[in-house]
Amino acid sequence: MYEPNDQVVHGIPNNTPLQEGDIISIDCGAIKNDFYGDHAYTFAVGEITSETQKLLDITKESLYVGIRELKVGNRVGDVGFAIQNFTEKNGYGVVRELVGHGIGKTMHEDPEMPNYGRRGRGKKFVEGMVVAIEPMTNMGTHKILQHKDGWTITTLDNKPSAHFEHDVAIVDGKPELLSTFAYIYEALGIESNEEDEFRQIPFQV
Repeated sequence: MYEPNDQVVHGIPNNTPLQEGDIISIDCGAIKNDFYGDHAYTFAVGEITSETQKLLDITKESLYVGIRELKVGNRVGDVGFAIQNFTEKNGYGVVRELVGHGIGKTMHEDPEMPNYGRRGRGKKFVEGMVVAIEPMTNMGTHKILQHKDGWTITTLDNKPSAHFEHDVAIVDGKPELLSTFAYIYEALGIESNEEDEFRQIPFQV
């Protein structure tokens, strides 16, 4: 049975109890009025090590670093470069084989949104575009392994991996969040204003 900590995405639920110090990513999709939403958050189970907490913090911050580049006139590579540069400067591996995506009337639309890249490359962003940005960051190597069940993907070196995701639209030339971690923070007793810069009106739970 695979440990939850080194699963990048798509782990199949099983009867193995979570342990103190584990981390686990929950990635959920939804449909409302024929439009899709996609959202992920990596949870700590009880007390985790400072090393693991830093992985979660850097991965989530890299999400916002990427979102800041989603604006009219920029390109897909600008988002990927920003995420990769920030993440690798902090000593982590950026997963290459799994990427974010456009989202709307279907779950996965163009353009693909890699978490790595070169500035000025790729599709140019235009007003009204909606994408899911979702950095997947490994504590060690960026390399991954897909298992024989056809779903489970783990880090090649079995070190922990974290994953955070927001849906974002370009409104008035700038990024506007369509998803929120506010309900998670309310449940966990966390105070945060990290999303305010990406909302014309701050979200209220």
